[in-house]
Parts: sequence; structure tokens; C-alpha cells
Amino acid sequence: MKRVMAVGWLTMIVGVWAVLGDGPADNVVEKVRPIPPPGVSVPDEVRAELSAGVAELGRELEALRRELEGKPGLKARWADAAVFHKGVDWALRYGEFFRTNEFKAAREHLILGRTRVEALRAGQVPWDGENGLLVRGYVSRIDGSVQPYGLVIPKSWRPDSGRRWRLDCWFHGRGEQLSELAFIQDRLRNVGEFAPADTFVLHLYGRYCNGSRFAGETDFWEALDAVQRLYPIDEDRVSVRGFSLGGASCWHFAVHHAWRWAAAAPGAGFSETAEFLNVFQNEKLQPFPWEQKLWALHDATANALNLRMVPTVAYSGGEDRQIQAALAVERSMESLGLKLTHLIGPKTGHKYEPATKAELNRRIDALAAKGRVRTPREVFFTTPSLRYPRMAWFIAEGLGQHWEPATVWARIEGVQSGIGMQVGATNVSAFRLEFGPGEAPFDPARPVVVQVASRIGGRFTGSAVVMGRVGSDGSFSGAAHWDGKSWVEGAASGEGLAKRHGLQGPIDDAFMERFVMVMPTGEPMHAAVGAWVKSESARAVEQWRRHYRGDALVREDGAVTDDEIAESNLVLWGDPGSNRLLAKLADRLPVKWTATGLEVNGVKYPADSHVPVLVFPNPLNPKRYVVLNSGFTFREYDYLNNARQTPKLPDWAVVDVRQAPNARFPGKIVAGGFFGERWEWK
Repeated sequence: MKRVMAVGWLTMIVGVWAVLGDGPADNVVEKVRPIPPPGVSVPDEVRAELSAGVAELGRELEALRRELEGKPGLKARWADAAVFHKGVDWALRYGEFFRTNEFKAAREHLILGRTRVEALRAGQVPWDGENGLLVRGYVSRIDGSVQPYGLVIPKSWRPDSGRRWRLDCWFHGRGEQLSELAFIQDRLRNVGEFAPADTFVLHLYGRYCNGSRFAGETDFWEALDAVQRLYPIDEDRVSVRGFSLGGASCWHFAVHHAWRWAAAAPGAGFSETAEFLNVFQNEKLQPFPWEQKLWALHDATANALNLRMVPTVAYSGGEDRQIQAALAVERSMESLGLKLTHLIGPKTGHKYEPATKAELNRRIDALAAKGRVRTPREVFFTTPSLRYPRMAWFIAEGLGQHWEPATVWARIEGVQSGIGMQVGATNVSAFRLEFGPGEAPFDPARPVVVQVASRIGGRFTGSAVVMGRVGSDGSFSGAAHWDGKSWVEGAASGEGLAKRHGLQGPIDDAFMERFVMVMPTGEPMHAAVGAWVKSESARAVEQWRRHYRGDALVREDGAVTDDEIAESNLVLWGDPGSNRLLAKLADRLPVKWTATGLEVNGVKYPADSHVPVLVFPNPLNPKRYVVLNSGFTFREYDYLNNARQTPKLPDWAVVDVRQAPNARFPGKIVAGGFFGERWEWK
């Protein structure tokens, strides 16, 4: 299709701010509007009716939960009923009815919830075999919350079909009024932007509107896992698609998990932080140095090399300012010698143009029919963090330095050659090769020899590493690491602390998995710090509910269980005087904190006015985090435009509480930085 390059993308079009925010009006820290916004007034008689229905369904769900213990198949379907209760309950409880026609929808949802409870109580799950539009749910491992997702199930599907099916995953656009109730209602009535024949479509709620970042990303994996358990999905024919905010989500999954998809089709949205906020918010950015480094965690432009590993077809309206997203990626790809396939709807704003949409569908259908390459002969890969360590069979297990780009090229050589693989890597200190059954293309009668050429800290090295042999099932697993002098076979020593996948920071990373907020019960060492802790901890709980749609797990400092220490990241609020668990760990954390002073990274601060905020391996369980005095670090100002929802603090920071918290910061940030690769001070 001919590419249309109109200057119209630089022109403001009516309605764009409804998608992105309110433009410059949303740049005033002192005048931040609430997200989600206040709902409409609920008449007393409607409130009474719905409240009674919510209470009744809630009692039935709790009774059903107990009845289903010991029945794992039925228990896994409990959330399919509970999502209807949550949608109505939260709309009532938190003022999130945004239209009067949602009262009728709430009544219908309560009936659907009760119908599913009755079926489960009878040992039946009739919706397991339904076609068409379906809403289901799961219980999140992060906080135990019930989260909904929507499905479009093809008419041709039958439970006994004996085949595996294509799956398209769709990410929705920004909707500040997208409560669970509104999402569920839309998924019961609207087939969505795309519904290809003979294809399942998964519609993600994504824990509201966050561009699939942090817990929003975890939502995708949990929902996808639920669908793959319930339906015979062909894992080689899964594609990611989205538009507007959903386009940003799609860019994110395309670059960070490229090897997983048959195709990616991002539409509009944003693909990076700085240029987008300048163009769309007219915002003059003044980031901290660490904040600018952390943009690479989500910026598709910083990770554009990975698009070499996934077929990608971008779409933009020719007169949509959000064409900027694809143009930014296009420039990044061109700098790498790559060309982005970018379809542009002529004379079109923020929507799909019919003819161009048809061409997009034709291309994605063809790619989905072909399926992904499960075992590519070559891998091209870049990452700034072990949060995203994998490309197909190559897994980075150590970096020379986080937040500097690690880049990998790896190629499988001929089966009969003396070298099984070549690996070229920059800023990688350890890696693993993983091939599943039947996937290892090596001579089973020879050890696998990997020729490694690398650069670590400016030093160039080359080594031939002899690994093990291919298993009799055609699988292979091997590891290598840099020992300071050369590359050697085997994983790096497990002794001591080291940054690794899921334990690499920054602070926000701790909220991608299960966490418990541990509240102080004792007297604070200083009143001002105690008041700050009380306010900020309450804010963290409330903002988790508003923006990640769950109730944070909260415990008093003496009530944390051994199971919670084993399974959860611990968020400790308070100081060593007020929080008993923090006091227990104080000598094993990298800060020195007493009533007379605070020392962080060798610098001393007054303890009556300064608070450490950090993430660190938990001394009681080094496989999990401990966080001091922080929830996720972007705040109310950042909710007004999703591109702002990036980490605002690194691994550690010091807050001067004499400056009052505002919509951007928890106080005055007087210092901050990253720990080293062994969690040492830098």
C-alpha cells in the first residue's frame, strides 16, 4: 500500500485530547483532576436495590468458595461469577457509575453472577462450551483480586473439535470511565474492532488504563494463561494487537516479548516517552537522570532491534497526531538497517480507515496462518534490564550494568560443524540457552561448542565454551558466564546477592508480583516522619485500588506470616522504631537508620526530616524484594497522560519530608540512584 505522508499529523484534531488527556491543562501540578473521575449520582432507591443484590451475591460467592474447596476444576471457575459482583460492588462503593444506563447493566450483571453461582453449585460450567461474546475472570496472584477479561469465541469452535486455534490479543484504548462494570458490559455486547474468522480474541481489561505497565503487564500473562488452560490455543499462532493506548501496549509486548508472537499490529498510541509528551502535552520535561535512564524500560524505540524477531505491521491515520508513535519507531529501526511496515489510512484521524484496515487484516491473517518461528536460526536482542531477559532460546542471566543497553546476536551453526553456536554480546555477563523437546538443532553425538565474543565494561573478549550434549528427547540446556577473565561453562555462582530476572529493581518492579504492605504499630522515632508515613502509606493503598483495581494486602508489623515472607514482596512502612519487622531487618539492610541519624550511600541525613525509600532483596528471603516506604512511584499528575506512567524513582532515594508531598513527588528528592549488579552501593 502506498505510504501517505501528510503534514496533517502535526495538526491538532478534534477529539484527540479525549484519548490522551487535556493537553497543557493537565500540566499543572496544583490542579490535577481525579482519575477515575467522580461518577453520577445514584438515586436512593436504586442504591438500596443494588446494594441488597450485591450483599446477597457476595454471601453466595463466599459460601460457594468454601463449597468448591477440593474441587480444583470448579474452583478455577469461581472468578467467572465473582467478576460480576466486583463490577457492581465497586461502582456502588467508590462512586463509579458514570452513566445512568449503567444501573440497568448492574441489575443484569447481578443476575448473571447468581446464574453462574447456581450452575457451579450444581457442578456445571455451561459457559465453558459457549460461542460468541463471553466474560470470564481470574484471581490475581498479585493481590488476590478478581480481574475480568473478555473473549470472542468463534462460531466454528466446538469443545471436541480436536484442533488448536489462533488467538489474537486485543489491548483497549484509554478510557478514564472504564470501570469493571463498563468493561464487562462492553464485552457482553461489542465484538470489538477485529474478530477474524476461526479465531479466538482475548480482550484485556489490564487493570484499568496503564498501557500494560507493571501490574497491567502481569494481568496480560495471567489472563493469557487462563485462556490457554481453558481452550486449545495454538501457541505458535498468538498475535498482539491494539489501538491508541492499546497501541502503546502492543508496542510494549512486541519489543519485550517478540519471540512469543506470530505477529504484532500496533495502531496509533505512543512508543516512547520524551518526544510524545513534548508533542502531545506540550510539556517541558525535566527528568532526574535516573528517570531518563528508566524510560528505556518501556520505550519501544530503545528496544527497536527486537522487532527484527517479530513480524510487525503498524497502522496510523494519516491525520492522527498519534502517527508519531510509528514514525519514532520507524526512525529507530532505520538506524539499525531495518524497515517498518507502516500502513497509513489516508485523510483519517484517530481511527481505522476501512480500506487500510482491510489490508492490515489481510497481512495479519497471512502471518497468523504461517505462525511464529519457534526455533529461529538467528537471534537479535537488546534489553536494558533483566526484567526482560529472553529472546527465543537465548536468556540473559547477568548484565555488566543495568540500564545500559545489553545487545546480543546469536546464530546456530551447521549440525556437523565443530562449533554449535556463535554468540556476540555487549554488556552481558551470563546467559543460558534453552531448547525444548525436539528443538535443539545440534549433533547429539557431540558436545555443543559455543564461540562467544563479547564486550563487558569496554573490554573485548573471545572464548570457546564447551557445554553439554543434546538430550535423547532433542532438548538442550546450557549456561555460560564471564568469570572476570574468560567465558566459562555453567551458571554464575549462586553465592551472595546478584541482580537477576524479577529481582533487579527499580522500586516499581516489586508491584508486578505478589506483595504485602506491612504497617507500623509502634511509636515513630520522629513525629514528622511518622506523620509522613501515615499519609503516604494510606495514599499507596488507595492509589493501588484506583489505578490497579485491587485491594492491597495489608498486615500489621507483627502479623506477617512465614508463607507471606516466602511468597510475597514485603513493603515496610515506618522506621526501625515504629515497624517491628523493619527493626528486625535494619542491620541487614544497606542503610543505617537510628533516631540520631540516617546514612545512605555514605551520606548522612537528619533522621527527624529524611526518609529512605528503596528496593532490596529481602534478608529473610533473598528471592523476594523488601521495599521501604513506597508504593509504585508515579503519582496523580502522571495518571493524566499514560506516557507519564514511568518509574519516577530508581532502586533507592532519600526524601526530605519537610517539603510536602504533591501530585508528582512524595517530598523533596535529595538523592537517588541504582545499586550495582550485586546490590552494592555505586
